[in-house]
Amino acid sequence: MVSVAHSISDSDAAVFRADFDRLVASVVRVVLGKANQVELAVVCLLAGGHLLIEDVPGMAKTRLAKALAHSIQGRCRRIQFTADLLPSDVVGVNIFDQRTFQAEFRPGPIFTNILLGDEINRAPPKTQAALLEAMAECQVTVDGRTRKLDRPFLCICTQNPVEFQGTYGLPEAQLDRFTMRLALGYPDRSIETQIIRDNIQGKDPEDLDPVLDLERVRSMGALARSVWICDELLGYIAEIAAATRGDVGRRHGVELGVSPRGSLALALCAMVWAIGHGRRFATDEDVQAVARPVLAHRLVLADELDAPDGSGQLRQQAAEQVIDTLLRRIPVPRLPHLAREG
Repeated sequence: MVSVAHSISDSDAAVFRADFDRLVASVVRVVLGKANQVELAVVCLLAGGHLLIEDVPGMAKTRLAKALAHSIQGRCRRIQFTADLLPSDVVGVNIFDQRTFQAEFRPGPIFTNILLGDEINRAPPKTQAALLEAMAECQVTVDGRTRKLDRPFLCICTQNPVEFQGTYGLPEAQLDRFTMRLALGYPDRSIETQIIRDNIQGKDPEDLDPVLDLERVRSMGALARSVWICDELLGYIAEIAAATRGDVGRRHGVELGVSPRGSLALALCAMVWAIGHGRRFATDEDVQAVARPVLAHRLVLADELDAPDGSGQLRQQAAEQVIDTLLRRIPVPRLPHLAREG
């Protein structure tokens, strides 16, 4: 292996971890009992990705989006996806101004920092596709003119895993653009008691004081890409992805495996996870920590094709079990001494 020097100092890593922890702690103040999911959402934000939350209604998905936005002094917009929603309702539209005889662009809600797309699977495919360019390239094109979106730009979309009446399943191309898929899950009794108390007392995400600003979030995202990740670890990531494809994948019930976009997402999230925990280098533990939320939703299982109307949560659990099995069976590479000792 060719030796690659660290480009991040110990002090930079320590400051990053402190800011990372402050951001997580701020969001957890109003999204109670979900520290791990909040931490993964912050990783997704700093990796420049997008988040799909598949859960039943009333699980604090909107609070999560608003809390993230207020904690970084960002803007948050919400779209309620419905069957009659048009692509122009998402990206914006050109309106002819009779006074100036010119077209005036009126931006849609996608021009924000954190976009909450509620129940995305209730919108028809054409409207769902309006998000594809924005998620992949952080830009939108309207009437032949391309407009850049502000960074950071995090798209948090939700879908109900148990309702099918009036819904449109997300195509694989769209699922692949989500960096992670999470489920918040029901809180335990003590946490739910506190949630009820906080809501009665009017504790809202809007009351949070910012702990970072947008420029700091952008610089943290750039710094995370300087985390040292050795060739052996990149090969490990590629081997995990390859194991989901072809004959190996089919032996585990996988019809469609992880794309190269998924491999890149896994590497980037592992790098953010590493420096978020104070390290200047990524290890196999960092890869394994984010593998399930990054990879599982990208798998299409044979059982899913046979029974497309099955529970979304059950499909996700089955895919996560496949990822867990592969992680146990794929040998962990022997990493360079520098990565082990820092």
